Amino acid sequence: MVKKAYSVETKLACIEMKKVDKSNKVIMDALGVKNASQVKTWWRWYQNDELYRFHQPVGNQYTYGKGMKQLSEVEQLRLQVDLLKKYQSLVRESTK
Repeated sequence: MVKKAYSVETKLACIEMKKVDKSNKVIMDALGVKNASQVKTWWRWYQNDELYRFHQPVGNQYTYGKGMKQLSEVEQLRLQVDLLKKYQSLVRESTK
């Protein structure tokens, strides 16, 4: 079985179609996506603000420090700020 690699543009087009309430079947037919679970996965990544995942290669799980080179400096800084905000909120909760 061969893994299908989809371009970032395809993934973003899928998200735009989901935003206007297109069904998974319509999206799959229009973009050539083979499995509905792939559309659901991309949508979940979008909803969780995990946009860096759109740039990771097939078969490689995202780990700290890998895949960040493909993101622009602004996107890297935004991810770092989000991470620090989450850490800060966890510290606040643990000190209560």
